[in-house]
Amino acid sequence: MRTSLLSFFFLVVLAGVLSCNKDDDDTCPYTDPNVSVPAAEVQAVQAYLTSKGITNATLDPRGFYYVITTPGSGAVASPCNNITISYVGKLTNDNIFDQTPVGASRTFLLGQLIPGWIKGIPLVKPGGKISLYLPPSLGYGSVQNGPIPANSVLIFDIDLLNVQ
Repeated sequence: MRTSLLSFFFLVVLAGVLSCNKDDDDTCPYTDPNVSVPAAEVQAVQAYLTSKGITNATLDPRGFYYVITTPGSGAVASPCNNITISYVGKLTNDNIFDQTPVGASRTFLLGQLIPGWIKGIPLVKPGGKISLYLPPSLGYGSVQNGPIPANSVLIFDIDLLNVQ
């Protein structure tokens, strides 16, 4: 009986200690990536926009272009938020490399996505729609990723449905 009581006491104390030692669970380990975009990549995105007659894109000082169709309202996403979106991703030759099925959505932790999404998605709020025109440095860089060739300019049409 005494051993059983002592074991119970040990477990209660251990549980208390573990619950108090959160290791900064309330802090976010993700940040806005500090990626330097070469001028040649920004020029490549600009050339694409010009070739498509897209004149309303805004150059973000961080090196990508965007067009906000609908700003949305509510909470602004941060890298530690889960976001629910529907999207289409394509290359400059208009080939779609990824998309959510019509009427479907996907949820991601924003801080675990490509730098261009971490930087661009917070420009809209839930209900917002944005097109991102990303240079390679803010996408997959010099690495091929499935159907995405290395050093690709990426175009994403994103509907931000929810920020959690």
